[in-house]
Amino acid sequence: MSWSHYKDLIVWQKSMDLVEEVYRLLKDLPVEERFALTDQMRRAVISIPSNIAEGHGRQTEKEFKQFLSISKGSASEIETQLLICDRLGYLTESQIAKALSLCQEIRKMLMKLIQTFQFNSESTQK
Repeated sequence: MSWSHYKDLIVWQKSMDLVEEVYRLLKDLPVEERFALTDQMRRAVISIPSNIAEGHGRQTEKEFKQFLSISKGSASEIETQLLICDRLGYLTESQIAKALSLCQEIRKMLMKLIQTFQFNSESTQK
């Protein structure tokens, strides 16, 4: 499986959209959370497209699959942090709806990519 560039991957493009959305939301967090939760959320959301790009740059399916898995974990992490913001009353459900939807879509896309590599490796072993 080959792509000319990681920027061609829709999952990378969507994860960049998620970065923008989360950064927009972080502006609404209370001042006391600007260094704790905000910092953690920035690291988690940036990790998603960054790991897709890094994995693609490694140029082996095994390493790419590993980095896709890390990205999937980061998408779950940012989803949890958004839900925490809602539960603590920092953000509302309507404020986080777009970001949550992107998280779910990105996780599904990453899972399909990961499964593609599993299918490829099983096919070559037969």
